[in-house]
Amino acid sequence: MPLDRHSATAHAAYHDLLRLLLDDRTSGLRGTPTRVERNRHVYWYDSFRIGTDVRKTYIGEENPDLLARITRHRELKLASEGRAAERARLVRILRAERLMSHDAATGSLLAAMATAGVFRLGGTVVGTHAFRLYEGELGLRYRFDDLAQTGDLDIASFERLSLALDDQADPPMEKVLADFAFEPVPTLDPGPAWRWRQSKGAALVEFLTPAFGDEGVRPLAALGVSAQALHHLNYLIAEPIPAAVLYRSGVLVQIPRPERFAIHKLIVAARREARDRIKAEKDRRQARFLIEALLDDRPDELQDAYQDALSRGPRWQERIATTLKLMPDVAAWLG
Repeated sequence: MPLDRHSATAHAAYHDLLRLLLDDRTSGLRGTPTRVERNRHVYWYDSFRIGTDVRKTYIGEENPDLLARITRHRELKLASEGRAAERARLVRILRAERLMSHDAATGSLLAAMATAGVFRLGGTVVGTHAFRLYEGELGLRYRFDDLAQTGDLDIASFERLSLALDDQADPPMEKVLADFAFEPVPTLDPGPAWRWRQSKGAALVEFLTPAFGDEGVRPLAALGVSAQALHHLNYLIAEPIPAAVLYRSGVLVQIPRPERFAIHKLIVAARREARDRIKAEKDRRQARFLIEALLDDRPDELQDAYQDALSRGPRWQERIATTLKLMPDVAAWLG
């Protein structure tokens, strides 16, 4: 079935909204931008005084776009009021163009997480909520069956990055979740909870982190929560991209690169097939949808992500091959 596309107006409006949200993040600096090198990575912080203390708030890892915004941060701050009105206008355009907005409960929770610094500190939205945000990134129009809506919200982050940043969510995630009536879900084994369920509904928030060894529970120091470690997740959340949630005048989050998301779904589908065929089918459907779109829009990025996954060893190759046996047309597309 041919892919349905949003208009050029919708695609441009989405990326304008994303640009303004990124400008807003930098325009809020309270002090002096400070460059810090750690483990061959360069991070930028906002250094400011409170009384006799010097505080540092993490801005982001160095890249050309961030450097350009830091250079212009005073100019961006002066234009903040106009940006707020323009963001609201762009969100109205996107809703008129029938891009999907998040429901109020999910949108308000993501907004609270963003305000606390979850996404600034490396948190990445994964799962179906990430999949739906590719609608704006790729200009795709989703059908109802493409989404298989879920109330679950999955947030992933690197444990090592969380330790390296030397900054924390404010308020801590436990406080944010408690404000939304989420409580930790007890685990079978003694140890910290990594899943949080809303007491007055079915909504579930899960925190995840890549496993470099056993799949246990690990701390995410920057977010102040624990996370379930999973294999293959390091591949998914490497080099995430910003995304705009259509809630109020827009919320800035980050999501995996679409090509990595698509290939990761091939791996996850193989892991799930034996124990949850419904979810495995959803994984294959989302992978097919994105691979078909990326073959048109970003074939080189897709092929690079596919070859990267295959290069990671026999277990990765086996799981991808297991899923592609059920999707011979997709296997042919990937070569």
